[in-house]
Amino acid sequence: MRSYPFVVVLAAAVTGAAALAGCSSESGTPAESSGASATSTTATSSLEAHTAAPGAVERAPGGVTTAVGAPAESTEEEYSQACQAAKAWMVEKGGDLKSQFEPYLESIQSSDAAGPGTFGTPWSQLAPARQAAVIVAAEAAANELCG
Repeated sequence: MRSYPFVVVLAAAVTGAAALAGCSSESGTPAESSGASATSTTATSSLEAHTAAPGAVERAPGGVTTAVGAPAESTEEEYSQACQAAKAWMVEKGGDLKSQFEPYLESIQSSDAAGPGTFGTPWSQLAPARQAAVIVAAEAAANELCG
């Protein structure tokens, strides 16, 4: 099984799309930007890409891991399956997919179950690069970018 840095490229694309979304607005005035990240309040805005410093782990206030400071590592097939699994879970829960990002991660992190969303391995047994790939796939699902 060959690994591709596909998810790393996708993460960069998601980050770039989020930045580009902040470059213009319908009112003709520039969107506000703070620091390195830009956000947009349009219906097509992307979930902000979650990143962590190398070797670090970022957690939401509730303790859910939302970023792992390691290069995401998965095959294209694994990534696709993880993205589709995350999207199916988010759609089933209802509402805006972006609002389901953290609850989805919480569900896979609090269970020792293995499934396509975690490459057939429980979250607790995934190496940091694999955890990062799961998070990238969940971000893509929340942004409706699954292929």
